[in-house]
Amino acid sequence: MMFAQVIGHDIVKKHLIKSVHNGRVPHAQMFVGPEGCGKLPLAIAYAQYLVCANTGDDNKGGKDNCNLMFKKFAHPDVHFSFPVTTTSAIKKDPKSADFNQEFLQFLKEEPYGNLLDWQRFMGVEKKQTIINVHEAKSVDHFLSMKPYEGGYKVVIMWMADTMNEAAANKLLKSIEEPPDNTVIILLAKSEENVIGTIRSRCQVIHLNGLPEVSITKELVNRGVPEMKANKIAHQSAGNFNKALDLVEGRSEDSMFEEWFITWVRNAFRAKGNKSVINDLVDWSESIATSGRQAQKEFLIYSTEVFRQAMLINYGVETLSYFDFEGNDFDLKKFAPFIHNGNIVELIAHLEEAVYHVQGNGNAKIILTDLSIKLTRLLHAKQ
Repeated sequence: MMFAQVIGHDIVKKHLIKSVHNGRVPHAQMFVGPEGCGKLPLAIAYAQYLVCANTGDDNKGGKDNCNLMFKKFAHPDVHFSFPVTTTSAIKKDPKSADFNQEFLQFLKEEPYGNLLDWQRFMGVEKKQTIINVHEAKSVDHFLSMKPYEGGYKVVIMWMADTMNEAAANKLLKSIEEPPDNTVIILLAKSEENVIGTIRSRCQVIHLNGLPEVSITKELVNRGVPEMKANKIAHQSAGNFNKALDLVEGRSEDSMFEEWFITWVRNAFRAKGNKSVINDLVDWSESIATSGRQAQKEFLIYSTEVFRQAMLINYGVETLSYFDFEGNDFDLKKFAPFIHNGNIVELIAHLEEAVYHVQGNGNAKIILTDLSIKLTRLLHAKQ
């Protein structure tokens, strides 16, 4: 993958290339940034620059056959680590190598995709996917082998924040005492969610969401009319994966939008009406049947809706990018109910719910409890 194919991050690209030229390549690095900012494409372009001994300001001038292999995302000196789970075919001790062909196809189709996209691609959206100790052992084995090209070997660990403690402990030795010319690149949305012993041993590079102008330019290059591209770039809030979903009409936001509207309307009706509590319980039970990643993403989505509503309520509508298309839910009419008297507590309860969902708590109980709190807070006074 060419650096030129990676949207944005020009300063970071120059920094990475310069570090190679100066012979100052950290053996353990962590790219941290929000969903859809391009951590994975950037890591692949960087790995190609290292492995193929490229020169200049992009992936050329090095080994031609090596660069050719990277066009298919398949080079023996690069190992992809990513979250997996058991399936009907892999019933025990799953690891990334068991799903390598699926992941390479996913890379070709959705290089900016998120974890929920990957779970759907695997057909396991109702299961929890993690990077486990068996994968950490695979990484150790990969690093112990001689490089095919005779130069660098690179591990790219996508969604490193899904790594469990056993995997982190196993991986720690490889990070502390790496073989010569090996580079481990961890990719995460939040460095706080990566176990501290791993995080402290990595050089962290922070990536921002993509600028609207960069997303607009890329969408126009892909044939989207400029006016539509501008609108989608604004709605996507720096997330190119969301921008593509909006273009193709396949965003999970549509599902989350339906869930949110039903949830909020039931919460409004529940005050002084005990029978509606049953509707909130039914809603919670329905959402609980979805996968944990979907539940987590919905809670994060709801957090952002509440924040956007508060922006509108306090007169900074220009910063709001949410658009409830195809529904009779008016965010402007909802906005007055989100204010300084409830926003802090609302966000705190949502973050607490995310924490418990991640910890395999009972989703029905978590969501029912959250719904009752929402009912109270929506009627709180400023």
